[in-house]
Amino acid sequence: MATVFLSIPLRRYTGGEASMEVPGATLRAIVRNLNERYPGIVESLVNPDDADRLMPGLGAIVDGEPANMGLLTPIDERSEVHFIPAISGGAIAGGAPVADHGTPGGMK
Repeated sequence: MATVFLSIPLRRYTGGEASMEVPGATLRAIVRNLNERYPGIVESLVNPDDADRLMPGLGAIVDGEPANMGLLTPIDERSEVHFIPAISGGAIAGGAPVADHGTPGGMK
């Protein structure tokens, strides 16, 4: 069984449990089995407009790699699956890109 790790917002469905063993050969099967164990979690995982994709703002990492195939991503029985909020950024107010040169404001 794969080991599944949930971000803090998703733990409200699990009573605070951060990780669990879940069977499934695809990310879709993992989600289905999670929902059987924790009813309602699917509503925070699967995009209601596209059943092959995760919710906008949510990402899945499988064995250290982004799940670019969405819910069709294959899962090995020894896989680690992390459901995490998507991270965005890279711009400061006004839309200017951030240049990080090791000092505040990106200046040398």
